[in-house]
Amino acid sequence: MARLQELYKNEIKKAVAAKFNLDNPMAIPRLEKIVVNMGVGKATQDKTILDSAAESLGKITGQKPVLTKAKTSVSGFRLREGNDIGCKVTLRGARMYEFLDRLVAIALPRIRDFRGVNPNSFDGHGNYSLGLAEQVVFPEIDADRIQHTHGMDVTIVTTAKDDDQARELLRLFGVPFRQPGARAGGK
Repeated sequence: MARLQELYKNEIKKAVAAKFNLDNPMAIPRLEKIVVNMGVGKATQDKTILDSAAESLGKITGQKPVLTKAKTSVSGFRLREGNDIGCKVTLRGARMYEFLDRLVAIALPRIRDFRGVNPNSFDGHGNYSLGLAEQVVFPEIDADRIQHTHGMDVTIVTTAKDDDQARELLRLFGVPFRQPGARAGGK
């Protein structure tokens, strides 16, 4: 069993239930899935860029990514409907907890001038999204061997009813939220 999964089962569940006075065990918020998405806009010109992004995403998540296709045509971007323009992975179960553990403990602290993630990036339904500028912050990626850096979006989907419950759940999982008054980056 993954370390964070065990932590949730033994400690986090009880702490969240006590804080929000939840008697029904099914009402206690939990992680449902984590979706990691890489949009590769340059894939329309060079197919190898999309292949390298998919390979990187596979190494990071431990799961084979699914290629995403353009839903509409946009002539200004030289994009046709049906073109491959990105890749994504949906993580559940033990892989989800392992990825969250590596994200919180290893990847986020490796970001230069990191002061914490934005505490307001919730969608109003208990789901949290954050963006990473490059995949090099993960230890599985060898920075010397990559030709193109790719950013990625990480969406953490919870069963929480509101953002406060989800924020507390993620805080107990160790997600480092930025303190009020601290600026996003720089000095």
